Amino acid sequence: MVELFIDGGAFMWPILILFIIGVGYVLERFWTLSRASINTRKFLARLHNALQEGGVEAAVAECEKTPGPVASILHAGLSRADKGLEHVEKSITNAGSIEMAFLERGMIVLTSVIVLAPMLGFTGTVSGMVGAFDAIKKANDISPAVVAGGISEALLTTLFGLVVAMIIQVFYNFFTSKIDKLIIDMEQSSVELMDALIEIENKK
Repeated sequence: MVELFIDGGAFMWPILILFIIGVGYVLERFWTLSRASINTRKFLARLHNALQEGGVEAAVAECEKTPGPVASILHAGLSRADKGLEHVEKSITNAGSIEMAFLERGMIVLTSVIVLAPMLGFTGTVSGMVGAFDAIKKANDISPAVVAGGISEALLTTLFGLVVAMIIQVFYNFFTSKIDKLIIDMEQSSVELMDALIEIENKK
């Protein structure tokens, strides 16, 4: 494996650096999104019970002891409940924007790795082919031995670049689906909270 990497030439190094950066962000996203994921149904059931039994203060306490963006945006809304439903809705919207930015942080880096790794691989391919034709020109011969080095470099950089892009793409798709689910949970939870607060308001 090391020998193949060395045979790939100079363009293998930037591709390797991109791969290391990509893996670093993959691990960070795994950690962040794992901590952000909760059982939303159970949390909303507890929150609803807290609202019914202890009012807004009990619901705020429930949000404070629950991790993740769903609890965070509902906490932001409940903290403004004394100012009226309009302020609650606005606070949830603002908090939702912040949480979405936090969830999507680092995804652009993964996208860059997916795009740049194959491009560097193809650039290495062109470089290898140029080297092969230079070797032919200098040797004035088209024998396999003359062009083998350049063609090997060309194929290896393309292969490495594509493999790196495919690996990071799989994780990118996985994280995108996780983020989409969290965003849907945030939207549904905020709607349910607003409905519960309106119900309480109507009972007064």
